[in-house]
Amino acid sequence: MAHKFSITVPATSANIGPGFDVVGLSLSLYLTLTVSYPLVPPQGAYVPPAITYSGEGADIVPLDAYKNLTTRVALYVLRCNGVAQFPSHLTIHCNNEIPFGRGLGSSGAAVIAGALLGNALGDLNLPTERLLDFALMVERHPDNVTAALVGGFVGSYLKELDEEASQAASVPLSEVLPEYPPDAGENWGLHPPKPPHGIGHYIRFGWSESIKAVAIIPRFELSTAKAREVLPTHYSRKDLIFNLQRLAVLTTALGQTPPDPDLIYEAMKDRVHQPYRRELIPGLPEVTSKITPSTHPGLLGICLSGAGPTILALATEGFERIAEDARSIFKTFGIEIDWKVLEVAGGSTVEKQ
Repeated sequence: MAHKFSITVPATSANIGPGFDVVGLSLSLYLTLTVSYPLVPPQGAYVPPAITYSGEGADIVPLDAYKNLTTRVALYVLRCNGVAQFPSHLTIHCNNEIPFGRGLGSSGAAVIAGALLGNALGDLNLPTERLLDFALMVERHPDNVTAALVGGFVGSYLKELDEEASQAASVPLSEVLPEYPPDAGENWGLHPPKPPHGIGHYIRFGWSESIKAVAIIPRFELSTAKAREVLPTHYSRKDLIFNLQRLAVLTTALGQTPPDPDLIYEAMKDRVHQPYRRELIPGLPEVTSKITPSTHPGLLGICLSGAGPTILALATEGFERIAEDARSIFKTFGIEIDWKVLEVAGGSTVEKQ
């Protein structure tokens, strides 16, 4: 007999127009873990976890439990709650539909999967808010991980902490998820820094059921770190007001039925990150300016997904024409794309088998 369960975590798109580091959207591409370990471990020496992987990233993802992001997060959660190691003879199969380095939340999904895995393996029964604390110790921006955890269209922020909690939440990632040396024994890294309580807070906005997301995915990767390097350290008051005005409208407009394309298209414009990232994504200005509600009926708004290079078009119809015209624009820059029509997804789940 064995414990068996599965964990399913959706992809996410962060920023959503003017909502830089503020709003996230869960999408119907998934990272799924299928987990098993014996109810009663066989007698004999401890057997470390065995990981297998299929789908996106299968040729590059580490299969060592002490190097893989998801299992390292799981071990972090376990050790912060007094559980020193994984169960013996643990097997994990990961099937991943989320492209790496494309602005669709692949790392955020891996982190949330790890938090849920640790919670389930340790039978910890941690509430959603505490799971988010653990995720935010690893993924320091709340928009992706919050949307991946709770699902839907979500706004989030990091709470202002007192000095002690702020220091606890700001420890280097190298201390939260240390690189395990080859000679690490069973007692190595047993006491990682615990997250303070209540780091992140969130709210789910309404979402019109008629709206789908067309993910236009260029065939090249763009690291979040590189995409952040091009951003300025200071912004003008005019640009900040521009974004705040549109964000205030957008969070309500996307929940209205029927959605108003003129209202939403203007409300999805941005002056905080997209203008600075266009040099990293040839074709971005052309796609976002030439594909409009007047040229493409059914389109509501269009923006960069997360740090890119994926572009997200929100629409109620005309999905293929939007995507194929984007393909034609990108092709003039020598870039091939893939595209998918996605639903807004629910939150992460853990199901016993």
